[in-house]
Amino acid sequence: MAGSKELPKYFEMIDEQIWLVEDDRQNLKLYYRVKEILANRQSPFQQVNIIDTYDFGRCLVLDGVMQTTELDGYIYNEMISHVPVVCHPNPKKVLVIGGGDCGVVNELAKYAELEQIDMVEIDRVVVEECLDKLTGIAGKAAEDKRINFLFEDGVKHVQNKKDFYDIAIVDSSDPIGPAVELFSEEFYFNLKNALKKDGLMVCQSQSPIFNKDILKKTRENLKKHFPLVITYKTVVPSYPGGMWSFTLASLKYHPAEANYRRLSSDTKFINRDIFQSSMHLPNFMIKDLGLD
Repeated sequence: MAGSKELPKYFEMIDEQIWLVEDDRQNLKLYYRVKEILANRQSPFQQVNIIDTYDFGRCLVLDGVMQTTELDGYIYNEMISHVPVVCHPNPKKVLVIGGGDCGVVNELAKYAELEQIDMVEIDRVVVEECLDKLTGIAGKAAEDKRINFLFEDGVKHVQNKKDFYDIAIVDSSDPIGPAVELFSEEFYFNLKNALKKDGLMVCQSQSPIFNKDILKKTRENLKKHFPLVITYKTVVPSYPGGMWSFTLASLKYHPAEANYRRLSSDTKFINRDIFQSSMHLPNFMIKDLGLD
């Protein structure tokens, strides 16, 4: 497809080079030079592309927005998965909503104590393409018998579960299109009910630089239903603004009481010090979130 004159939407030919052009909030445009477009499929929900780039390696792109890259995708995936697993003292059943690149379930598979990992992803096309062409992130997730791929609506899935999961991880795309409902208060209420009485959940809560309103609203919605709500952060170079946030909501366990000896050693980014430092927020976030 690299030599095709008919480029998919969101791609441009500039000086005989293919570029992905990402429009972030109509305020910022990001250009990625592309070696090859490896997959271009229109699912019932979105345009799905797997591309090979010069700087970031292979990447997943949904509706023209960069989702994960081989270069730094492990940072995001480790931070959203290892933190909740270590916070819970004895997790057995984990729910992942979204996460079509399979990076989160690939990280969860590193914990032998987990008995069941349900990955609920509405878009089968994303999973098919990532398992086939983005193995640098998806790994061998398809071979782990504990991982159940459920191609259905995550919002409806949690409505039908009660006191079932120890941990829930909401690895959604940006709050547009099929992911909008995954940021709603009603969804968080139903998700809480799907957890056991000592369960906890983590969601990605967007950029604390460019999406302050989404982060703040996410915290407000979760605080209505969970006694413990903690925001933590990391840096993902390929995301606009660099810094990214996650929000953990727990019915019992606090990250300060986590048993770091349970943290997998099979990681590229997270370790005990990173875990602890991620919970310490910069002054501007403390002020924005009203934590001062």
